[in-house]
Amino acid sequence: IIYDYLFFFFNDTATTEIYTEQIVGSVRCVQETEVRLAYYMSQYGKSDYWEERYTRDPEPFDWYQRFSGLRDIITQYISPDARILNVGAGNSRMSEEMYDEGFQNITNIDISAICTKAMQEKYKDRGPNFTYVQMDARQMDFESGSFDCIVDKGTLDAILCGEGSTTSASKMLSEVYRVLNNKGVYLMISYGQPEHRLCYLEKPAQFDWSIVTHTIPKPTINTSLSLSNEDKDSPSVHYIYVCKRNPGGRKPDIQKD
Repeated sequence: IIYDYLFFFFNDTATTEIYTEQIVGSVRCVQETEVRLAYYMSQYGKSDYWEERYTRDPEPFDWYQRFSGLRDIITQYISPDARILNVGAGNSRMSEEMYDEGFQNITNIDISAICTKAMQEKYKDRGPNFTYVQMDARQMDFESGSFDCIVDKGTLDAILCGEGSTTSASKMLSEVYRVLNNKGVYLMISYGQPEHRLCYLEKPAQFDWSIVTHTIPKPTINTSLSLSNEDKDSPSVHYIYVCKRNPGGRKPDIQKD
C-alpha cells in the first residue's frame, strides 16, 4: 500500500522529491509514484545504493521514529549498563540520543563504509564504548553472546526489500540470535504487520526466544495527498517486536562462511 511506502520512506530526500513532484490528486500520478517507490525499495538491499545515498545526502536521517518515540518501550527491556548493538545504524541520531540518556555502551554497525567513516569522525570524542564499525549484519565478526541487546530500526525491513530477501533475512536473524547472550533481547522496529514479520521470527527450530509485539503511533506528516479508502485503512502504527532469548534454551548454530 502506497501509504505505508510513504511512511517507510519518511524523510527520504529522493522520495520526498518524487512525492512533491508527482502525487497531486491524480490516480495516475499515484500509480506512477508507487512504481518508482517500489524501484527505490528494491535498491535497499544493495550496498552500492547506500554508498551512493550517504555520499549524496550525509545529513542525519532517522527511519520511522526518533528515540523519544521509542523510549518508553525500549527502557522496559534495556538497562543503562547493557552492551547494545545497533544494526544498520546509518547516520541516525538514535544511538546518540540513547547515549545522552545514559546508554553508553553501544556498538553501531552499518554496511556502508562511507557512512561508518563519517560517524566515526563525528563521534570520536564519545569514548571507547561508543563505536562505529563497517559490517554486514548478515555476517558479523563478533563472538557469540557478545551483546545484551540488539536494536534494529528498519534494517530487516530494508533487507526484505532486496533480491534474495528470504535468504538474507534468515542469515541476518541467525546472526542476531548468535551474537545475543542467552538472556539477550532483540528489539526490531518495523512498519511490517505481524502477519508479515512473525513468519521470520517464529521459528522454534532456529530461535528459542519469546516474542512480544508493541505498537506506537506513526509520526504524522503534512500532505495534500487525497488517500484512497484502502490507504485510509492502512495501520497508523509502527510495530516493535521484542524477542527475548530463553535462558538455557537452544544454542545458536555457528556457521561462518
